[in-house]
Amino acid sequence: MRSSKSRSRNKNRNNRPSGGNIINRVFDSSGPDGKVRGTPQQIIEKYNQLHRDAQLSGDRVNAENFAQHAEHYTRMLAEAQREVDQRREEQEAQNRERQAERDRERQERVKAQEAASNDPAKAEQPQTSGFDQPVMDDDDSQDNGLVETPEEKPKPRARKPRAPRKPKVETPTETPNGDSAPEAAE
Repeated sequence: MRSSKSRSRNKNRNNRPSGGNIINRVFDSSGPDGKVRGTPQQIIEKYNQLHRDAQLSGDRVNAENFAQHAEHYTRMLAEAQREVDQRREEQEAQNRERQAERDRERQERVKAQEAASNDPAKAEQPQTSGFDQPVMDDDDSQDNGLVETPEEKPKPRARKPRAPRKPKVETPTETPNGDSAPEAAE
């Protein structure tokens, strides 16, 4: 007796996939002359060849049957091609919209930068001391709208170098019994 798992697996195998690329998918077509296997384009070519052969041999019934099989796969292929073309057009339209949005944003940024650089009221004017020479602020950095990072901060002033250390005078160390320890020989 078969288990229910194997039955459900077999049932799912016979169903057609609901999507995917039909154009490149391999089909098994059970025609009047046996199985024909291949992509829809290959099956169409095979049934058209069988149709011509049947016509040449005078078998009008088989010729019509092969022609109908070829027409069926031609319709399937045409429908799949329409879907592919429609998806491609939708994707291209979305890409054009995204590119147009990027172009608008870029133009707005350029206009804002030009307005800021061309507007004399917004531009920073150097302070003068009355002698037509700009006054230098205590802070040499200009405010350019950027955040100051630790790498950009001025480094602390260099310290004075230390005076060299005085050499230590070695004294002989005493052992616990009061004798001075001999120095180690090398």
